[in-house]
Amino acid sequence: MSARERLTDALYGAGWGTVKKLPEPVAARLGRTVADVAWKRRGTGVRRLESNLARVVPGASPERLAALSRAGMRSYLRYWMESFRLPAWSAERVREGFAPKDLHHLTDGMDAGKGVVLALPHLANWDLAGAWVTTQLGIPFTTVAERLKPETLYDRFVAYREGLGMEVLPHSGGSAFGTLARRLRDGGLVCLVADRDLSASGVEVDFFGETARMPAGPALLAQQTGARLLPVTLWYDDSPVMRGRVHPPVEVPESGTRAEKTSAMTQALADAFATGIADHPEDWHMLQRLWLKDLDPAKAPGNRERGAS
Repeated sequence: MSARERLTDALYGAGWGTVKKLPEPVAARLGRTVADVAWKRRGTGVRRLESNLARVVPGASPERLAALSRAGMRSYLRYWMESFRLPAWSAERVREGFAPKDLHHLTDGMDAGKGVVLALPHLANWDLAGAWVTTQLGIPFTTVAERLKPETLYDRFVAYREGLGMEVLPHSGGSAFGTLARRLRDGGLVCLVADRDLSASGVEVDFFGETARMPAGPALLAQQTGARLLPVTLWYDDSPVMRGRVHPPVEVPESGTRAEKTSAMTQALADAFATGIADHPEDWHMLQRLWLKDLDPAKAPGNRERGAS
């Protein structure tokens, strides 16, 4: 393990070990302070966030983009402060921490017994939403985690999410898809963060007027298992409660090849994600390159071996 990897692991360990012991108002203030310091330094992540937001809010002035990126960093650090503290939250605090709309799309799908795939973008706190599902609804689910370096950091994330009631599969290794399909055929729930492609099978979509790639997995799982595919978007407001919406199901097209169906369904997911992101751009935690135009040709999908990124 390199010195940088040891430092990264130690910092995350300190977060879960120390921040969760802080009173909630203190943790919230700490998050805002760290966010503001990072925003003022204008590092790579902040500049990339601002560039991404320029697609979401076309025509925005530099002042508007700066304000959005500052709010975005505060939202991002709120996510981290909440995540570090989630293992210490009571069941009551988890139940009170999330208020989703149109939940019937999920509960009706689970009652149908054919399984449900929830697909989310990197909006607000998807870990809190997952903890709410397991705590408030009593529904266990399976998800996939990106392989991280060092391995000890990946293990920390797996332990953290498993502690919230999730079954976590590694993104790499090739067996995740089969396990997810089995869970769905058994009538289970699968939750996937799906607005950034991490595999070789990404699907090109139109996203805010430019081409990006998103994972094919949610659409393929729905096709192969008959599970209901539901986009979910999340956002923060000025209260301690995170908000969310379960969107109507993405239907499997009646005709076309598997590739054509997958493309149409993934575009429908992208459109639902775009609606939620446009409504709450400051809560979209996309500090990485996403659109193909921004990717180095040598690193663009299809031109290199893909792994965790």
